Amino acid sequence: MVHEMLLSMRTFSLGCRANRSGSVRPHLAMTVLFLMLGACTGVNVSGDLPTVASVDLSRYAGTWYELARLPMWFQRHCVDSKAVYSIRPDGAVGVHNECVTDAGGFEQAEGVATVVDPKTNARLTVVFDNWFARLFGSSRDGNYWILDLDAEYRIAIVGTPDRQFLWILSRTPQLDETTYRGLVERARQLGYPVSDLITPRRPASS
Repeated sequence: MVHEMLLSMRTFSLGCRANRSGSVRPHLAMTVLFLMLGACTGVNVSGDLPTVASVDLSRYAGTWYELARLPMWFQRHCVDSKAVYSIRPDGAVGVHNECVTDAGGFEQAEGVATVVDPKTNARLTVVFDNWFARLFGSSRDGNYWILDLDAEYRIAIVGTPDRQFLWILSRTPQLDETTYRGLVERARQLGYPVSDLITPRRPASS
């Protein structure tokens, strides 16, 4: 989906990917900037977006596989993505994102997630260490919202509050169809355009 200009330019939400060197070609960055400027006028968000009531970040840490996402330009070549979260000594969450590309390459990025809603731990800001993030700084708080999470911390829905980006995540590379469809329906009820969801192309045995 098309996110707010500052959210897009300044930070990359969990589940998004940078290239191996953490750089972006200047002409590509400018093209994306102009596209975002034009797209912002079309964003129409209605209603508050609820998050889960409480998140134990120590349980949330670990590996999550991306089962579906709403379009993001810096993930455009990713066909199989995952994120690994860890609790840092300073209390923030370390983020390691990686993906296999449609050309068979491998891309990864490192970042830090900071809680902005300590009452629930369900709203975080994520900043990745690349020139794009350093140039524009961090965006408004709460660009990584945990919207749904099962009691066993096995499946999750994460999104941005403008309903522009969404990730359906699982601890396993595959999920049974009934459970997956239930997550998609939940995302639809939250106001996300689930007809635009992109699913990975990973081997069934991965």
